[in-house]
Amino acid sequence: MKEAIHKQRAPRNRTITLSDADMLRLKKNLIQLDKPVSLNEIENKTIHQDIFEALEYLPDKFVDLVFVDPPYNLNKTFNLTSFKSMESEKYEEWLDSWVQKIIRLLKPNASVYICGDWKSSGAIFNVAKKYFQIQNRITFEREKGRGAKSNWKNCSEDIWFCTLSDDYHFNVEAVKMKRKVIAPYKDENGKPKDWEDTGDGKYRVTYPSNIWTDITIPFWSMPENTDHPTQKPEKLVAKIILASSKPNDVVFDPFLGSGTTSVVAQKLGRRYVGIDIDELYCCLAEKRLENARQNKTVQGYLDSVFWERNTLNEQTNGNGKKQKVELSENLFSKILV
Repeated sequence: MKEAIHKQRAPRNRTITLSDADMLRLKKNLIQLDKPVSLNEIENKTIHQDIFEALEYLPDKFVDLVFVDPPYNLNKTFNLTSFKSMESEKYEEWLDSWVQKIIRLLKPNASVYICGDWKSSGAIFNVAKKYFQIQNRITFEREKGRGAKSNWKNCSEDIWFCTLSDDYHFNVEAVKMKRKVIAPYKDENGKPKDWEDTGDGKYRVTYPSNIWTDITIPFWSMPENTDHPTQKPEKLVAKIILASSKPNDVVFDPFLGSGTTSVVAQKLGRRYVGIDIDELYCCLAEKRLENARQNKTVQGYLDSVFWERNTLNEQTNGNGKKQKVELSENLFSKILV
C-alpha cells in the first residue's frame, strides 16, 4: 500500500494521491457493517468491506440505480487483492453469486448497468437475463490498449443496461450530445437544418446511441485520474446517472474501486452508497468526494449536453466560475489549467 501512495510523479502529473496523513484522516469516514442497517445509516457513505459480507446487512428496496464494474474474467491485481481468470462457466457462477443478492435491494423500477469486456460479456448476459429485463448493450471505445501481432487490438468494452421491469426511468433529454457539423446542410430558405452556428463553430445536438466514441479513459494529466488499474471515466458514469436516475435518487455501486460512481452521483445531486474491499481505494474515493464538493465539473459535460471529444474549450465549475480545461481529451492534450 505504501508504494501506491508514495510513487514519484512527474511535475505535471495530476493523478490524485494519498499521503499517510490523508489515509489516517479519511479512513475515519469509512464504515463496516455487522448488523442490518437503515438507509439513513449508509446514505452517502463508503463501505470498506467484502461485498458478500456487506450485502447481507443492507436494507430492502432502497436502490434506484446500480452501476457495477466488477472484475473482468482476466488476471488483474487491485492493490492488495488479485482476481484470477477462470473458465467462462465458473465466472458466470461467480457473477450469479452476487447478482442474485442485490435483487432485494432494488426498487421495483430500478435500473442496473453491468460493465464487461468481450471475454466476460457473454457470461454477464447469461446471468442478467435470469433476473432482469435486458434493455440494451452499450459499447464504448476504450482508446487505450496494447497492440497485438496475432489478434485485433482490444479497444472496446460493453455495458449491459437492465431493468427489473418495463416500468423504469429513462431521461434521454438529459444525455444529448453536441457534435461538430461536418456537412452543414441548409433548407430551401437558406437556414441551418438541425444545427446552429454558435460563433465558435457549427454544432448539432443529437440523441445518444448505444455506441460511445467520446469517452476518454483517465490518464496522468487528467484531474480525475487515480492509480486504480480499471478506473471508469466520470463522463461515462455521468451519462448513465443522468439517463437512469432522478435528483436525490440512490445510486449504488458494489465494486466502488476509486469512487467514480459516488463522486459523479454527488456532483449530479444524487445520493450514493458504495462498497469496496480495499482500504486504499476507499480512501481515494473519500478524497475525490472532498474535491467534488469544491468542483462539480464533469469533463466534457456543459450546458446540459455532452460535448463531442476535442470540442469543448472551457466549462464552469460548481460555483459558476469559468475555468480553462483541456482542448483535447486525448493522451497528447495540452494542459491549460
